[in-house]
Amino acid sequence: MTTAEDNGSEDTGADRHASAEHRLGTVGVAHRDVAAAEATAANLAWWDADADDYQATHGGFLGDADFVWCPEGLREADARLLGEVRGLRVAEIGCGQAACSRWLAAAGAHPVGLDLSAGMLRHARAGAARTGIAVPLVQATAERLPLADGSMDAACSAFGALPFVASLETVFAEVHRVLRPRGLWVFAVTHPIRWIFPDDPGPAGLTASQPYFDRTPYVEVDADGNATYVEYHRTLGDYVRALTATGFVLEDLLEPEWPAGHTRVWGQWSPLRGKLFPGTAIFRTRARPGAR
Repeated sequence: MTTAEDNGSEDTGADRHASAEHRLGTVGVAHRDVAAAEATAANLAWWDADADDYQATHGGFLGDADFVWCPEGLREADARLLGEVRGLRVAEIGCGQAACSRWLAAAGAHPVGLDLSAGMLRHARAGAARTGIAVPLVQATAERLPLADGSMDAACSAFGALPFVASLETVFAEVHRVLRPRGLWVFAVTHPIRWIFPDDPGPAGLTASQPYFDRTPYVEVDADGNATYVEYHRTLGDYVRALTATGFVLEDLLEPEWPAGHTRVWGQWSPLRGKLFPGTAIFRTRARPGAR
């Protein structure tokens, strides 16, 4: 799971991103259109710069060989969104440190982990060394998957890649291409309703301040105005339309509730906000036969 919305994490405080921001020369925030090439370059540099701090902050919660869908702590072992995975070829899109892929391998699947960031894949290799569970790892953008047509039985993404790409349709079309007919595509993203609130886990994060329908990307910039981090907002309808346009059928949309007794603060996810409105949306979809 790779989401950069971690300010205020209980593990390191509000300045967890300070190291990456310093390395990249981040000086401010802008809201402007960002094309694919600029977004890819910015987010590649960001995740390489932030990989060590991200793993130090969240590695314990995510585990070395566990499949955690979201900050609410929903696990694939309980949710079974991918069903029986034994024997399946599964692509994890935006795998980060690849804990989900290692869990899939331990469950009998044949996963491959793909991520834009060499820094995150370095932690994936370290996780393989710690657990003895090695999975194939590929450095690639989700917009151009180096996988053969129809080579995968399923694909998944736990907060990986999708918030950071310029075109959902491009990614979904690529996932559809590599899936066999009726293959599953299950992905978790920040719930779009969160866009309207400040990125704050406390009381300040309970008051709407940003229009839900404003899709202008959130961009962090250096002194020359170059993007150092880019995140895109889509509405629920945008996701559904992009899925339909690229040959997927939506089977379920999960909005995990904040579990009782779960006290961890992960960026803007917190018990305070979680009891009032959802923080995660998980789409369970299936490739429509004949749509390719």
